[in-house]
Order: sequence, then structure tokens, then C-alpha cells
Amino acid sequence: MKINTVKKITDCKYLNLFSICYNDRVNHEKQWIFASRSERLNPFEQDYTKPNAVVIVPYHIQEKKLVVIKEFRVAIGGYQYGFPAGLVDKDESVEQAGKRELFEETGLTATKILKKSPAVFSSSGMTDESVSMMFVECKGHPTSSFNEASEDIEVMMLSRKQASDIICDNKIKFDVKLWIVLNIFASQGII
Repeated sequence: MKINTVKKITDCKYLNLFSICYNDRVNHEKQWIFASRSERLNPFEQDYTKPNAVVIVPYHIQEKKLVVIKEFRVAIGGYQYGFPAGLVDKDESVEQAGKRELFEETGLTATKILKKSPAVFSSSGMTDESVSMMFVECKGHPTSSFNEASEDIEVMMLSRKQASDIICDNKIKFDVKLWIVLNIFASQGII
């Protein structure tokens, strides 16, 4: 496999399209288009160890419930169940971004970071976007009053039983990371 050329197709602030010309393993020339958070002319020059975004997996310690959001997502034309998440700003650590996004999207405050993943990729056939998953304990009362105008978010807190019930609902559009964590939480009671 060999990358021959990289061409930036769009020039947008948060997401761009790139066209790649490459040779496959039997030396046939192929083309691929993918989305990237990179603003560079060649996204392969970015540091892939630094995640573009953070996904926060919050556990409300007083309620003993997993915090989940139901958010309108333009790309799927409807609501999706997921976790609070957002881009890591320049000169911001993953931890700082995670705490900020948790508060902005849910009104909850992270009290303890339990664990954090390295940069991981969830849809590398379509994008090179990477995220770090940050598991936290949190406190406070959920509110959407800190949401931006472009966000339509409902905060939910789920018990193990509630998690078990919703993962079987085929009408819900789940973020893949949420579904995996919900499944483990429902069956084992851990995050």
C-alpha cells in the first residue's frame, strides 16, 4: 500500500474532505475520499497521538447512574443517544476539554477522572478523526442551560436496569461508543 497524492477538496473550519490517490497491495491505482478535522494540506502530517476530540463517560456518583445525552445530530437527521463530547481546543488538554464539555452539555461537574484512553478511531473508513474516551465521576444537577444555540441536548441518567431496557430498543439511534459502554454497564454494572 502506497499513498501517491493527497488533495484537499474543501476548506472549512471544523471538517474537510480529502482525495487520496494510492496504490493497493497488488499495485493497482485507487482513489479514496475521506473527512478529516485537519486544516492542513496533508492531514497525514498531523500528530495522530493527540486526539481531535474527547468523549466523556460520566457516572453520577450520588445517583449511581450513567449519564447519557440525547442530542440532535444533523448528519443523521434526527436524535442520537450518546455521551457528552466535543473538540479539544488548541492548547487545551484532553482532561480540560472533557471537564469543559461535560459542564457545557450537561451542567454536571467532573469530580474524578477514572481513566482515559489514548487517541482511538471509530470510523476509519470514512474519517481520520480520533477521540479520547474519558471516564469520570460527576456531581450536580443536569441542565441544558449551558448548551450553544446549535445544540439540542436532553440529559438522562440511567440505572443498570434502564440501560438494559434501552439497548434493546431498535428505534433508538445509538452512538457506537455509547452502545458498547451501555451493554457492559447493563450486564456487569461497571463502566
